[in-house]
Amino acid sequence: MTTDAHRTPYEQHVDGFGTVRIRPLDPAADADVVHAWVSEERAAFWGMTGLSRDQVAEIYAHMATLDTHHAHLVTKDGAPAALFQTYEPAADRVGECYEVRPGDLGVHVLLAPADPAGARPGWSAALLTALTAYALTALGRRRLVVDPDVRNAKAIARFVRQGFVPGPAVVLPEVDLPDVYLPEKHAQLAFLERG
Repeated sequence: MTTDAHRTPYEQHVDGFGTVRIRPLDPAADADVVHAWVSEERAAFWGMTGLSRDQVAEIYAHMATLDTHHAHLVTKDGAPAALFQTYEPAADRVGECYEVRPGDLGVHVLLAPADPAGARPGWSAALLTALTAYALTALGRRRLVVDPDVRNAKAIARFVRQGFVPGPAVVLPEVDLPDVYLPEKHAQLAFLERG
């Protein structure tokens, strides 16, 4: 279910945090930023470490052709803050692992590296609050699903603190298509319903 909302920039001012803007990822123009993020060891669970800048750009150029999967660059006060992907669970391998409901939306989030000045208390929570508001309200969804790797305890804990309710641990099947390869993934599903 594609809507123009996926292609329209969204902006929200978060009191005490700043202005969060979510816009469609430009695979070519944003390749340097995204490649730098996905190449870091902390992004190992994202599955792109070891890929070249051009390979990362090609993956997101392919995603931009899909009606069911969308990539967004998130900025905070104009500075890149996160890579945010949304997808239709019924058109994704996660849909084989749980009972998809009308109004479900899958999301993946990769936060920008921490500021060189150090930890940013409350930063992740404020940013995720804006992202979930966008997905549930601007995109008109009833429930979000996340599928972090079961070994990614930090991400799982972050989603639970954000209000996601853990679901089952599942095995996402391998995907081997001409344009996409994804290895099997042991994932912890978690869900956030619109209040």
